Amino acid sequence: MASSAASPFRPLAEGVRVAVHLQPGARREALGGPVELADGAVLIKAWVTAPPEGGKANARLLALLAKAWKVPKAALEVASGSKERRKSILVRGDPDLVLGQLEAWLAAQGVATKGMAARNGV
Repeated sequence: MASSAASPFRPLAEGVRVAVHLQPGARREALGGPVELADGAVLIKAWVTAPPEGGKANARLLALLAKAWKVPKAALEVASGSKERRKSILVRGDPDLVLGQLEAWLAAQGVATKGMAARNGV
């Protein structure tokens, strides 16, 4: 279960935690490659059109991630930050398989998790 320090993915026994920055109320729904913050944290950037009320934005985020990552919505949960823009999403499953799937998704976006350059935008 090797994972780079400059990665939004953290393998755990029950799956993989993914650090996400969510922008609710956006004009469009999309996922962006990882951004590295000044504090060194690396997050996946996500935009959803749903407002940040009553869990609507979180529900849209999980649906967007499930579709992009080709995993069942039931395998995803907001592990922390349910009322924050900065969230931790748990993707349940075999950590090696899930991590491989997520890194393949990033590679398909033209992003590598190892040796990632510092980025701004959050």
